[in-house]
Amino acid sequence: MTHFIDKIYSRIKGFLFTVRCPYCGKVIEPNKKCCDKCKKEFPKFPLVRYATGGYICTSPFPYDGIFRRAVLNFKFHNCGAYAELLSYEMVRAIKDVYSNKEFDIVTCVPMHKDTLKERGFNQAELLAQECAALLGMEYGNLLVKTKKNKTQHSIKAAERAKNVIGVYSPIDKNLIKGKRILIIDDIITTGSTLGECARILNKCKCGEICCCTLCTSLLL
Repeated sequence: MTHFIDKIYSRIKGFLFTVRCPYCGKVIEPNKKCCDKCKKEFPKFPLVRYATGGYICTSPFPYDGIFRRAVLNFKFHNCGAYAELLSYEMVRAIKDVYSNKEFDIVTCVPMHKDTLKERGFNQAELLAQECAALLGMEYGNLLVKTKKNKTQHSIKAAERAKNVIGVYSPIDKNLIKGKRILIIDDIITTGSTLGECARILNKCKCGEICCCTLCTSLLL
């Protein structure tokens, strides 16, 4: 019955909304997550990196080509609706790399309130919420960004670790203590941002911390 309802919903959605491939912008069928051409460029296996502090991070895509274009459109060209389509591949990477792990809560790298006001949404939060829903897990905001620092992509790699120190704080330590946490962000480059978020969560005596991003920048 649930499958039948989902099919009906997809057909209705197709009549009401135009669905586009998040990687190239081509119109696709409502039940698809991307076009066939872009699908052929997907890596066969997830990419694995480590954030600062040794926290493992998995990503379905490299930050290059059609995947870089998808991220830029998602973040800067009012394509927040892409979150649902992009999150499916993140969940694939999560299930593959973390098949032997269990998480209590999914959270995201927070955005400063001024930046959030300018952009209108936190792309990491949208991805995290979609991933949590697909995984059947709880989503929660565990951290707040209290200081508006320089954007990481605007400074040299060697300066990024220092740039994020002291900008994040826990919202409620009781919500963090003992929890096994999956942190979501859009991109991992040096791993400084995810590493600092993990460090703050770890200070609140959480359980295991793992990370997932949509893309990983292989070359700094």
